[in-house]
Amino acid sequence: MSLTVEAHPAARQAREAATAAADRAGVTVAEETDREKLRDIEGLLVSIWGTSPHGAPVPFDILRAISHAGCNISAAYLPDGTLCGAAVAIVTPGDAATYSFIAGVAPGIADKGVGFALKQHQRAWSLDRGIDTMTWTFDPLVSRNARFNLSKLGAHVRQYERNFYGLMDDEINANDESDRLVAVWPLSSEVSIACGEGTPRDVELPAVEGTNVLKYGPDGEPQLLESAGGGAQLLDTGGTLWCRAPRDIVALRAANPEQAALWRSTMRESFESAFAAGYQADGVTRTGWYRLTR
Repeated sequence: MSLTVEAHPAARQAREAATAAADRAGVTVAEETDREKLRDIEGLLVSIWGTSPHGAPVPFDILRAISHAGCNISAAYLPDGTLCGAAVAIVTPGDAATYSFIAGVAPGIADKGVGFALKQHQRAWSLDRGIDTMTWTFDPLVSRNARFNLSKLGAHVRQYERNFYGLMDDEINANDESDRLVAVWPLSSEVSIACGEGTPRDVELPAVEGTNVLKYGPDGEPQLLESAGGGAQLLDTGGTLWCRAPRDIVALRAANPEQAALWRSTMRESFESAFAAGYQADGVTRTGWYRLTR
């Protein structure tokens, strides 16, 4: 008789959740090591982000090295074998966490659940190796990604990094500064397990009459609100904060780069002040409001 010892108690649930997510999305997600398929992944990433003077977002030789080192490259395939998504992660020293540094889905299928299936595969991969935390960075101005990370996956944010990569001149970032929020995903938490099984951490903005406006955005509309608690200054508030991102920063960068830059500085100030006061972001509404709680 043989006994199988799980590397982490939540590993089995994570594998089942990853399989279910892939089934719902109509894809197969697998760890990819094949050399030629890694070239396909390079091409997919270029089709999503375009190229910069440095070339592909993650060149083939780097993908090959990551795979050879035993780190994670997850690839999603349609039933006909077409590559439609990929996610790449490395392991931090001491196996303390998995660091997921790029994930993308082919244009035209962003709403099919492929990205969710990829992240659940990364979650299962990590827990199978006894790693119960994943981290990555994302642009605070992209509210769609923020909701995916915090509400659909169950991650939280307590750290803001200014101009993390320097100026980025790929086709999506359009020479904007690269401020980033640092997502921390506790892979075995009750919230993450529920999210993995299809119950997201949905949050709703409270009624306007129950909030105090602490700041207005570049468009003249409220950008930072407080619900419950008192005080007109951020550091004096004791309630929940709500911080609004623009609806479509990618389109705004193309149409009005000056206003996009104003949004960057506005959100930078809001997040840095909130984090310094002991808040964390733990959810995003469908309309792009971050919820920050102590």
